[in-house]
Amino acid sequence: MSTEHLARTSPSVPPAAVLASKVPEVTLYFWVIKVLTTGMGETASDLLARVLGPVPAVGLGGLALAASLALQFAVRRYVAWIYWTAIVMVSVFGTMAADVLHVGLGVPYVISTPLFLVALGAVFAVWYASERTLSIHSIRTRRREVFYWATVLATFALGTAAGDLSATVGLGYLGSAVVYAVAIAVPAIAHRWGSLNAVTAFWTAYVITRPLGASVADWMALGHARGGLGLGLGPVTASWTVAIVGFVAYLALSRRDVQGGAAGTAPVL
Repeated sequence: MSTEHLARTSPSVPPAAVLASKVPEVTLYFWVIKVLTTGMGETASDLLARVLGPVPAVGLGGLALAASLALQFAVRRYVAWIYWTAIVMVSVFGTMAADVLHVGLGVPYVISTPLFLVALGAVFAVWYASERTLSIHSIRTRRREVFYWATVLATFALGTAAGDLSATVGLGYLGSAVVYAVAIAVPAIAHRWGSLNAVTAFWTAYVITRPLGASVADWMALGHARGGLGLGLGPVTASWTVAIVGFVAYLALSRRDVQGGAAGTAPVL
């Protein structure tokens, strides 16, 4: 669902709001970069844990996430490289959060997945009770921005656990990627030709991008014994990072993802 669709379902921003839009316009570029960040976050998290050890990796990831979010909250409008840096760090740390529960505390994915789903539902419930909207088009106040990033973090943790769950119950990484690639089309179809509203469709697709990107990246990086191509965590992390940097640089220059910005950019699901 596009920013245009989300705008139609969003209540007016309160007069007290002083921020310009803090999120990008929802176009094809948005979804491509979102999937890339999920895959890169998955392999980067595993790579850091392998090189530094789990505890230092989590500590470093937490500090980097805090720094990127502090910068995102400090600016008064959407800035492409700042926003997507924060998303990358949420992806890395969200992966670590799910992995800590499973590897560190021994919580099975079949339990952690519904736990993260409940956590996401709780964030949505508090957000809606406070603001009467879950639309990303309304992220123009500090409080709504806090709700937005809490939701983003919850979706990454949920998507990580769900992706690992599907990969370990017989689907494998490639099979999981195919399933999630099909699944992400469902909210788009339900919104365009059914009765699913834009906000629900957006957040459903947003959650699915996480296991989709992570499954593809794991399939590329992991060894043949685990059903992967065996390209390695380092090369996959590096190549997906380069792709992210390329897309974000293009958007920073063209401003095609700035709401109300460059003409000729058709918003898409």
